[in-house]
Amino acid sequence: MFMADIAGVRVLYTGDYSREEDCHLCAAEIPQFSLYFNSEKMAKTIRRLAEKTLEVGESVSGFLVKKAFTCQIMALDDLHVFSQLSTENISQRITIAYNGAFGVLKHRLKQIFESVESLPDEESEGPAFRVHERLTVKYESEKHISLHWRSDPISDMVSDSVIISILLILILITSYC
Repeated sequence: MFMADIAGVRVLYTGDYSREEDCHLCAAEIPQFSLYFNSEKMAKTIRRLAEKTLEVGESVSGFLVKKAFTCQIMALDDLHVFSQLSTENISQRITIAYNGAFGVLKHRLKQIFESVESLPDEESEGPAFRVHERLTVKYESEKHISLHWRSDPISDMVSDSVIISILLILILITSYC
């Protein structure tokens, strides 16, 4: 149903695309009405977020869940209670065959990345460094290095670029030998 203005005459079109003939009403035959919509949304905090009373203007951090025209904000720890979703932390590790000097690898990665920091030997059980505080590169043996990171989109991008850099360094080493 829609209103059309044809040659100064307002006509309400009520076609329903069926086999019945369409019905046209002039504007004088249409009663006037108004619709009002409240655009204000309200969300309730639940479980752990509801334990603390919030002051006006205070912010809250959590997940917004919309279900059956209601909005609720919940903490990440409460997600499994209200849904079938679960949250996990994934630690990833990859071991790469690398027969080059570990110092050369660190130097090349310093040229590419802003933050490459050495780790103490006690913490990493051998020579190691951290890239962007997300990825740890460890010297395992003369022929292997390992990369360790906690999976998230940014860490995965950093790890992918470090792996590609290592493979390019290996290509350069083998092409000069």
